[in-house]
Amino acid sequence: MRAGYALSGYDGCIGEARHHAVTFLDQAQTDHRLPVPARARDLTQLVVSELVTNARKYAPGPVLLELCINARAVDVVVWDSDPTVPAARVADPDRIGQHGLEIVKAVTEDLFTEQEPVGKRITARIALFDVPGGHAANRRPQ
Repeated sequence: MRAGYALSGYDGCIGEARHHAVTFLDQAQTDHRLPVPARARDLTQLVVSELVTNARKYAPGPVLLELCINARAVDVVVWDSDPTVPAARVADPDRIGQHGLEIVKAVTEDLFTEQEPVGKRITARIALFDVPGGHAANRRPQ
């Protein structure tokens, strides 16, 4: 199952993106009988919020959100107009703010960025289920 959403990039688009994510996951459960554990639901909303916040903060104009789900994972794809590839900063407990990408890297199975002819596309994969040992499926411990 896959769905795409165009967001304005203005106030309110972060909440709108989270709403789309919840509706999408509800539809996956209802229409396609895909189990979506509460943990995966919460992490999807968090990742959507962090990636759309970064797009809104650093790239002018609209933001595109794509959500894909299968029996194993949810992919959150965010496109924005800034071609700069983001990098997580070194962990610093004294730093206020700018931890979004660190958070996304910590809770996702995979995270990668593709530069586009205009802007970039960031894809974050969230495992639907944890494997024994506490790590997301197929994720190497960090």
